[in-house]
Amino acid sequence: MKASTSGIFAILAASTIWGLSAIFYKALAHVPPLEVLAHRTLWSLVFFGIILGFRERLGAVWKTLQNGRTVAALGLAALMISLNWAGFIASVQFGFTLEASLGYYFFPLMAVLLGAVFFGEYFDLWQGVALGLMGVAVIVLTLGLGAPPWIALFLASTFSVYAMLKKRIDAGPMVSVFIEVLLLAPLAAAWLFAAHSQGWALVDRPAGWFGNNLRDTLLLIMTGPMTAGPLLLFSYAAQRVRLSTVGLIQYLNPTLQFTVAAMIFVEPVTLWHTIALPLIWAALALYSFESWRREARNAGSPI
Repeated sequence: MKASTSGIFAILAASTIWGLSAIFYKALAHVPPLEVLAHRTLWSLVFFGIILGFRERLGAVWKTLQNGRTVAALGLAALMISLNWAGFIASVQFGFTLEASLGYYFFPLMAVLLGAVFFGEYFDLWQGVALGLMGVAVIVLTLGLGAPPWIALFLASTFSVYAMLKKRIDAGPMVSVFIEVLLLAPLAAAWLFAAHSQGWALVDRPAGWFGNNLRDTLLLIMTGPMTAGPLLLFSYAAQRVRLSTVGLIQYLNPTLQFTVAAMIFVEPVTLWHTIALPLIWAALALYSFESWRREARNAGSPI
């Protein structure tokens, strides 16, 4: 199998897992979201540690940890990704998966906007039109639903800041994510200790579910592979397939999330969603076409 073909299968698999992950987290809806987040952090640390050890990459982790500036940047990245994870888990548990899916549609355009505002990065005419269409979609949802789509904007902005930070960090994707969850691990462990010993939950439901029954214990352990597995597939694809192709296929993720929210969770799809969604798709089509054209001009790769 050609490297580009295997890369496409990898990004398809990663996007499908991400897109259907709401079903997995819905199965843990009785577990407080911060408890799920703490387990996701710790089991991701275990999973990544095993893989890095198997690949003899733990030395790269130690080398990166000796760079104070990089560790500080990774600490901020860890904060952003933990907020994003927590926001997604809570959205699924409390019945806002549909709005969460919009956040991952907004993400690439939000990244362009934040790059222009905070880093002076240039965007061209068609990217500007795409940003305008996204703005119109946000206005439609705000006027129609009576409030801005805060969840979508929160998820898009935290992931955009995370992506910009990672772009400027000189460390491999697996090494950097391992250090991020390593930095978060003490907080996660402290929260789980409080959940099991004091019943801390911050929501009106019981806490301390690990070990209570086999089903929940296995699901909480599986939060590690559910986090690490798609990221490994994504990293594999990014090395073998043009980034514009990766970006296009990644839209499968929010599309599946939206479908799961509407068809399985039966969350209400209003008239305002049906107006806003085509605007978002049009914005993404413009953005993706311009990215593809620019990359094709610079690289000339067939895929």
